[in-house]
Amino acid sequence: MLHRLQAVPPDPILGIIAAHAADPNPKKIDLGIGVYRDEAGNTPILECVRQAERSLIAGQTSKSYMGPPGVPGFNSATRALIFGHDASALEENRVRTVQTPGGTGALRIGADLVKAARPDARVWASDPTWANHLAIFPAAGLELKSYPYFDRQKSDLRFDDMLGALAERGPEDVVLFHACCHNPCGVSPSPEQWEAITDLAAERGFLPMVDLAYQGFERGIEEDCLAVRLFVEKCPELIVASSCSKNFAVYRERVGAISVVCTTAQKAADVETVIHAVTRKNYSMPPTHGTGIIDIILHSTELTALWREEVAGMRGRINGLRKTLAERIAAAGIERDFSFLQRQSGMFSFLGLSVEQVRRLREDYSIYTVDSARVNIASFNDGNLDYFIDALKAVL
Repeated sequence: MLHRLQAVPPDPILGIIAAHAADPNPKKIDLGIGVYRDEAGNTPILECVRQAERSLIAGQTSKSYMGPPGVPGFNSATRALIFGHDASALEENRVRTVQTPGGTGALRIGADLVKAARPDARVWASDPTWANHLAIFPAAGLELKSYPYFDRQKSDLRFDDMLGALAERGPEDVVLFHACCHNPCGVSPSPEQWEAITDLAAERGFLPMVDLAYQGFERGIEEDCLAVRLFVEKCPELIVASSCSKNFAVYRERVGAISVVCTTAQKAADVETVIHAVTRKNYSMPPTHGTGIIDIILHSTELTALWREEVAGMRGRINGLRKTLAERIAAAGIERDFSFLQRQSGMFSFLGLSVEQVRRLREDYSIYTVDSARVNIASFNDGNLDYFIDALKAVL
């Protein structure tokens, strides 16, 4: 039977990683991979994670299964972190949170929930959106469509077009939003625009699903949950797929969570049983090492303070790089306006280059990124900025 299968084209980002690794040029730069990097080009283990991991290992007495919900302390702490400790939905017991293998696992569980609740539902994602969104929802048997979001000419939000498209959605639709630090374009709605979006969601009755992968990387840990909290305030139901990969830098531990907000406490309890059934069919029991680490951090005043400090450091470095990159591109005499880099947020932005220009960067200068010219801002540092800007000037 297996002989009937054909090779699948390689993932573009994985192909870039492999090509970069094989390149002997000492000046090579990988702008494609989606992980935070420090000034030395490393993806560090946070100090709060080191301390919590030592405590976890020292205190463990068993490696037995934890059960489908995962680590209870992680779930409760994540719920409070996302929705706020004093959220009325928490007080009313209308929110359930279950750990998942990364944000991707949360998205897939969310997709399966939608499929179980309404098999004919349509899911609407921004154009563009994270590439894996395009695979996850169809894999769950859902129809995936897009709504206008990013203006490639202005490198800005197509807000009016977005609202116009969402005004046509209704109770049979699920609309997927990026809570902050949009991947891949780096453009997020303003607080005032989020107010209008959430008002429209309440009016039209579609189900919002929020992908929260970069909490703390845009404006702050609390501030980056604005969209989620507005949806909870105005809409009866909500799905949130969250990830700890970036803001705790535990990428390989695969730590995420799905949170659902329901109309009543009883309905939330009912939906949680469906989540457990779905997870049982997908991966049976969850991994608990990463969630155990974060459970310890978020239940320690000292470690939580340290974590917040470390997140602020990562956010500050990324924002500083955006400013520096835009200013140094302008100072190099490049006529094209790259000031949009300072207005955007998070690790990713589109540079607005053609496929041919991206190819030249790769072949002539060993600077690697995907054909869309999406770059990881955190991959820049003082040692490679000048080289990159010289190469950029040469291909424009």
